[in-house]
Amino acid sequence: MALTTGNEDKVTKEVEQQTSKIPSILFLAASLAAMGISAALKCCKTKDDNTALFVGQWAAPFLLLGIYNKIVKTEGHN
Repeated sequence: MALTTGNEDKVTKEVEQQTSKIPSILFLAASLAAMGISAALKCCKTKDDNTALFVGQWAAPFLLLGIYNKIVKTEGHN
């Protein structure tokens, strides 16, 4: 049962409705891909490792988006 609060507006409800349509595995795959690409960039032995570090930091936000997606699906978006 979704928690009903008075501070949810139309935009929030629309975002949650659209977000609930995305499969949860997509966020896990994106996170694993970011980690793999980061490792591959790090192994290329370039002078500048900033790109590898930058891409590697995408994993955590993808996992957080997956958690948000799962909460929206289980708690509802009404």
